[in-house]
Formats: sequence, C-alpha cells, structure tokens
Amino acid sequence: MSTRRINGIHLEKMVKNGLAVLQQHEDEVNRLNVFPVPDGDTGTNMVLTLGNGIRYAKSSEDAGAYLRSLSDGMLLGARGNSGVILSQFFKGFAVELTRSPLIGPGELRNGLIRGYRCAYDAVVHPVEGTILSVAREGIEHIRTQITRNSSIESILSMYIAEMRKTLSFTPEMLSVLKEAGVVDSGAYGFILIFEGMLKCLYGEVIDPKELPLPQAQPPVDLSLFNENSEFSDGYCTEFILQRLVNSKYRQDFNKDDFIAELRFYGNSIAVVVDGTRVKVHIHTLYPAKVIAFAQQYGEFLTFKMDNMQVQHNERDLIVEKKQEHKPLAVIAVVNGEGLHTLFSNLGCDIVIDGGTTMNTSSAEFVEAFSQVDADAIVVLPNNPNIILAANQAVELSKRKNVTVIESRSVAQGYFAMAMDIPDSDDTAFRISQMQSGIADIATISQTVASRDYSFHEISCRKGDEIALLDSEIVSVGSDYAKTILDTMAVIEDIDDKETCVLFRGIGVPEEREEELYELLSAKYPMMDFEFIDGKQEIYHWIIGIA
Repeated sequence: MSTRRINGIHLEKMVKNGLAVLQQHEDEVNRLNVFPVPDGDTGTNMVLTLGNGIRYAKSSEDAGAYLRSLSDGMLLGARGNSGVILSQFFKGFAVELTRSPLIGPGELRNGLIRGYRCAYDAVVHPVEGTILSVAREGIEHIRTQITRNSSIESILSMYIAEMRKTLSFTPEMLSVLKEAGVVDSGAYGFILIFEGMLKCLYGEVIDPKELPLPQAQPPVDLSLFNENSEFSDGYCTEFILQRLVNSKYRQDFNKDDFIAELRFYGNSIAVVVDGTRVKVHIHTLYPAKVIAFAQQYGEFLTFKMDNMQVQHNERDLIVEKKQEHKPLAVIAVVNGEGLHTLFSNLGCDIVIDGGTTMNTSSAEFVEAFSQVDADAIVVLPNNPNIILAANQAVELSKRKNVTVIESRSVAQGYFAMAMDIPDSDDTAFRISQMQSGIADIATISQTVASRDYSFHEISCRKGDEIALLDSEIVSVGSDYAKTILDTMAVIEDIDDKETCVLFRGIGVPEEREEELYELLSAKYPMMDFEFIDGKQEIYHWIIGIA
C-alpha cells in the first residue's frame, strides 16, 4: 500500500487508532513506573491527554484545521509530565501544518521536526532518555531519506523503527531506568500512538475503548429556565446522519446544497462528510425543521441537543456569584478530604482535588483562574508531576498575573501558606514570602512498596515499608516508624530543623500518631511536632520538616 497524501479525515482516523493501541497497552505503560509506589500512571495520563484532544477536535477534510483543534484539546487536557510533553509535540506538529489541507512527505517530515522542537522548548530542563529523545532521534535519523516520492507508510515505518532503537537505549541514557530494568514509559507510550496511526493506514483498524469522560460536571440547573424566561439563544444541535439507499430516501445528496438549506434554519453550521455518513453541528431555534430536513436523506446514528438559553443563564449566574475582588488569590492541588479542609482553612480560594495520583489537567487550572477575581493569583501544584500542567495553563490562559510556586509536595505547600501575610497590601511581598516558605523544606513520604525494586544500594520487596526523602528512596524495612527515623537521620541539617508537620494518610490508625510522637520527640527533643489528619491516598505519612 502506498499513500502519498492524507487529509484531515484520514488523519482523524489515524489518531483515533493511535489512541486505541495506546489504550490496549495502558496498564503495561503504567507498570514501567520506576519507583515502587502505586502512582505509576504515565499510560493513563497519555490516554487522557490524547483522548481529550480527540473529543475536542472538530472533524475536517483540512488536515491543518483538524490538527489545530486536536492540539487545542490536548493542551487543555494535558495531565502529568508525559501528557504535557505529548501535547506540546502535537502543538508543534499543528503549528507547522496549520496551512496544510493535505499532508505529504515533506509536510510530515517538517511536522515531526517542529513537534519535537516544541516539546523540548516546553521543558525547562530537558532530560534525555524520555519521549524527547525518541521523538528527536526518530526523525533526525531519517530526515535525509525522505523524498517527495516517499509514501506516508514508509516514513512512519522508518520513524517508528528509529524510535524503537532509541527506546532500547533509554536505560543507557538514564541510570535509574537501567537499575530498574525498564525502558522509559512515556517514550514507549509515544511510539505506541504512532504504531496505531500506521496500522490504520494498513487497514488494521482497532475498535477503541470508549473515550474517558471528563470530570463529571454538575447537573444543569433547570430552574434557570421557567415560564417567565426569554428564549433567544436556541438549541445547540449535533448529529451523525447515515444516508440510506432505500427508495424512501432522497438520493440527490450534495454537501453544498445541504449546507445552503441548513442556513435557513440556523447558524454556526459545520458539516463533515465521511462516505455515506454526515456529521452536522448547528445552532437553531427550530430543531424540528432541521430534523425533518435531514431525515429526507437517512436516519440518525447519534443525536444531541442542548438548550443554549439554560447554559447562557447559568453563565450569567456564575458571573453573579463570582468571588469578591481581592489583591491575591491562591489555588492549591491536594488529595484527601483532610488536606482539602486544611488548605481551605489556611486561606486558599480554590482547592482542586488532584485525585489519587495528583494529576490535574491544564484545563482545570484555566477554569480555576476564571473563578477568582484578584489582582494576582498564586498556584501551589504540590506535586512535581503537576508543575508542567500548571505552567502550561498559565500560557494557555494568557494571564500575566499568575505565579506558579513550584511546591513539590503538600508539605511544601503547607509551609508556603504558613508564610503568607494576608493582612499585607504588598502583593509582591506576599508572593515572595510564600516562595521562601518552600525553600529548605525536607519532605519525607512513607508508604508500602507496590512491587520489587532495586536501584544502587536500595532494594525492596513488594509489601515492604519504604520511606522517600523528597523523591529518593532512603529506607526500607518491616517497621514503618523505623523507616521514617532512618530517613530523618540522613537530612544534613536535621539538628537545625525546628518544626515537623506530619500528615496522616487514609486508613492509618490514629493511635500511631502517639506512637510516632514518642519516638520522634525522644530523638529530636528540641523540635516541635504537629499531626494533621490529611486522609491522603497512597502515602501513609507525608512529613514536612523545616
């Protein structure tokens, strides 16, 4: 098979097939997590990121137009470092091909090059042995072999082969991968997407799982439209029509004539024809007329209609309820009911539930920005895997008044909030105080190993108690308290530390607080200890030491 050009419809099918292949291997990609902590979700983050792009994208025969909407959706839905890097790759791909209705050999080559360069630019400290490496070497090793006569299949085949070679070398680029005996999970997931795209060209179409839904939205408040309401916004109507050859139906379908007729009934019209199927979007005051007209040609595969007046009234209500104006607003991400309450009580205006693995999307941050009315906004990601998504949200929102304080744990976020001076009129000073709050904070995370692990001189078996200092495993054993004490002992300036805050995880017995207090206070009699019921998942204890 030899394909010289692909349009937006072809590309959409390829990308969906890429998602389907990634979904098939999602758990496998997750299991490549280096650390024995049950938060390995690289595969899930990439599925959610690409899935959001596909859900957001608008079908178009114009490849560049399809890519732009796909990229927009991926940027907003990006989760975790792997998801952000993936979204940035497709951003560069889309920017390069924005004026390309058809993608040929030259366009594909240039898009792949622009894609990896954009991804590199998005990372402050690019690390080799990751998605970045396979994307870069994959195209750089074959770019001179691509000619105007190259087929899309041959280019993708060479690209994937070179990426596979680089993937096999990722353990040599990152010692932590070599010690763990794995390849980079994000790089593997990236390759799977392109393998799925290539399979589509060869006719191997895979039925994707149902795309993961976005976070549940609150139900529409139907009281916002009643007997006294005005109706001017109409209905947002979307459907897929299957044209039928039965003699009961018209056989003279013509896309341009079809659109011309729809213009009598509404606006914001988009019509995409894929064989005998017609996808339609229209805003109309008269959906019954649209339905009757379309049914002359066939029957509906899907149909969706929303009252836009209700949505309009709801937006007006949100604006009315918007928080009062203030000099500085704080947005924090946490996991756990106790931590949510704590950060709210500390003065955070919005506390986002990051979920078990603390992976908040860029869209959630953008939405949070819109919900506060403040001269300046501070974001506390409280996890290293959220920082890129938070920074990407700032870029997407185009806001100049947002500062992301790169807190890498809830412990750092807690001390940042503790350093805030709400009574001060000097916003810049308040932000600098919060930034100083995360400086020199040691974070210990204690949990149970989710799998066997070995790296340098540290080894553990599944089920062992382990403790990490910042992001490095320091102590392994059968006694949770001993792992904490051993880890505290390696902190260089531990004797100069004065405060220790311990967040207890969900399911950890309350009596362990007293047990741990006696051990710690005996070892560090000059230190103040505070216990907080955080109810966080995964980590039994998160400990901040200042």
